[in-house]
Amino acid sequence: MHMKKHVARTNCHFCGYLCGLVATVEDGRVIALEPDPTRYPYDPQILAGCQRWRMNLDVLDSPRRVNHPLKRVGERGSGAWERVSWDAALDDIAVRLEALKDQHGPGTLASMIGGPHTSFWPLHRFMSLFGSPNNVGIGQICWNPRIWMDALTFGWTIEIDLTDETNTLLIWGTNPAESDNSVFWRHILKMAKGDATDIVVIDPRYTKAARLADVWLPIRPGTDCTLALALIHVVIAEDLIDHEFVREWCHGFDELCEHVRPFTPEHAEAVCGVPADDVRKVARLFARRPSALISGRGIDQIGRNVAPTHRARCILLAITGNLDRPGANCLAEPSEFVQELDLECTLENEDVLREHCLNTAHTPLQCYDGYDRIRSVMEPYGKRLPARYLTSAHPDLVLHAMESGQPYRIAALIVEATNPLLTYADTHRVYKALMGLDLLVVIDYYLTPTAQIADYVLPSAGAIERATFQAHGGVANFAYGGPAACAPYYERKTDYDIFRALACRLGQASRWPHETFEDACAATLEPTGMDWETYCEIGMCYQPPTYEKHLLPRDGADPMSAPRGFATTTGKVELASEALDCLGGERLPTPGENRRLCSADFVEERARDGWHHVELITGARKQPYNASMYLDNPRFRERYPAPLAEMSEETAADIGVAAGDTLAIATDKGEAYFKVALIDIRYGLIHVDYGWWHPEWDAADGRLGGMWESNVNVLTSCSLDQSEPMIGTWSYNALDCMAKKSDHELSWE
Repeated sequence: MHMKKHVARTNCHFCGYLCGLVATVEDGRVIALEPDPTRYPYDPQILAGCQRWRMNLDVLDSPRRVNHPLKRVGERGSGAWERVSWDAALDDIAVRLEALKDQHGPGTLASMIGGPHTSFWPLHRFMSLFGSPNNVGIGQICWNPRIWMDALTFGWTIEIDLTDETNTLLIWGTNPAESDNSVFWRHILKMAKGDATDIVVIDPRYTKAARLADVWLPIRPGTDCTLALALIHVVIAEDLIDHEFVREWCHGFDELCEHVRPFTPEHAEAVCGVPADDVRKVARLFARRPSALISGRGIDQIGRNVAPTHRARCILLAITGNLDRPGANCLAEPSEFVQELDLECTLENEDVLREHCLNTAHTPLQCYDGYDRIRSVMEPYGKRLPARYLTSAHPDLVLHAMESGQPYRIAALIVEATNPLLTYADTHRVYKALMGLDLLVVIDYYLTPTAQIADYVLPSAGAIERATFQAHGGVANFAYGGPAACAPYYERKTDYDIFRALACRLGQASRWPHETFEDACAATLEPTGMDWETYCEIGMCYQPPTYEKHLLPRDGADPMSAPRGFATTTGKVELASEALDCLGGERLPTPGENRRLCSADFVEERARDGWHHVELITGARKQPYNASMYLDNPRFRERYPAPLAEMSEETAADIGVAAGDTLAIATDKGEAYFKVALIDIRYGLIHVDYGWWHPEWDAADGRLGGMWESNVNVLTSCSLDQSEPMIGTWSYNALDCMAKKSDHELSWE
């Protein structure tokens, strides 16, 4: 029999970089994969050092993949399914959604989405046109705080721009060796080998990045705002500011000077647990222009301190003149391709979405009123932020609407590419709320714990079966990805195809004019003049950065017109924020209290039984895993077989545990178990892994992959009462817990 064989470009999808691959395809089946150094990220060393891309062939035909639509036929969570056709599944889902909408209104449908193996805007478009504002994601603890605070301070978002001229690189609350491990990390390694750039790392853990640092500040979690204000204090007190930029382009400098007066290095030493002399040293290093700062989830997930820390980060960049200059942090530009705001169709149904928005009375910025206020400032400058991310519903409010029916009942949920029973705070509450839904639909590769309690599980096309177009929410003029290597195996479908088919059943057909995702991507690219074929050939659509854009003429046709300035209420960098002031927030960043998971009575009760009250952080990225993914890879599990509770030798001695012991960790919310590991981390602090479950366990055995045993989110909370007030950010990285040695035998053993 004649076998048809060809070579196809495609992309890995096991992290956000979507590295280029070359696939050998025979009769529609991929039989071999190799790295493609001719496309983004153009560095063969990256894939040579990556353990994930080789999984692509294995997962295409993994026995654990969901290959056909499944409908629940037994009790929820019983693991009893029947295979149904796509038409039968989508017809029934559409009918049930329409009925629930008639009964409870369009807000009755919520969604939860993750990544990196998905496209966000098709779900957002579907939800917008359905009339529901209730997309729930991790935006408030990941992307949103940085985007919001950049936009309020600078009028748009910023990106790091490392060059050979960068004097100091400040890495704050992130470990690119594990969370990035790609182009950026390679650049840092190169810098560390030279003498031109000083590296500063702020992290309570002595990470791989910290090992490269000239200065490591092992900060107490959640005190980052205090440290940032102390750095600003030193810059002002020692007259290290960029006088011309501050005088001409910064608003509120005198207010700032008065505000930071109490935040001396000695105050930071007392609060943050880092030496005052090191605070001075870091401020002096960073004030050398150009310097650059990158931050991560270490400060994205500290609850009340998130927004003020990001504001202080922005202020530090501005007053030192490390803004929109080569080798520093540069203002990005809106995308020239069709922007996310237009793809998601939010503005077409904004009145309905606003009416049903749960956030409005609780998070003044993260809601449609807040978004519109900022939009009205930015639009005259030609800048339009995406709306669905920055108005996403707070999980506490969505869970409350599921539990109580107030202010209306949320009775249906679509979950795509995420596993909320493991990755959302307060697992017991999430489980109870999801078990009470009328309709739960999960779109995924596998029968995750969340999929195991669904009414429908719809099989998603995955890596190399689907085209990719990563555009970072449209806040940068940069997209990358490429074509699928093959058609989806079995009956899998792309997320675009699923939402388009469901949308057409619910009267949205006119707003889904493109039959395929590739057609939709081609239309997205049209304003750039690049066609889909060229994009697939190159692997990216990119414009290099330009600098000092605030000095460009506002009227492009008149070079003598006034400078463009910044897209803020004052046209300047707002050190003192007029926008936050109007929304009831603080003009200048002020530290807040960390979330407490353990009540005084709980601490007293457990202490009598020999438990120890300690600080807790969670969820640091660890290669080769990514959150709750890839735990079923035998090679990965051999290397990293059990979820860990990491602490210093001194902390372990205080608690009475040794490496390899089982540690019980408890809060008012619940109890979980981990293996003890000893690392270099600040005294009195425990870091625990998150996202652990048994993908290999039978989905029909009722144990939900053992998710209750070592799931840190059994301990956490997203309640609004201790969340950041403007956006609603809860905390995973500045917590407390009770800890004690346990005789519990972990299933991982």
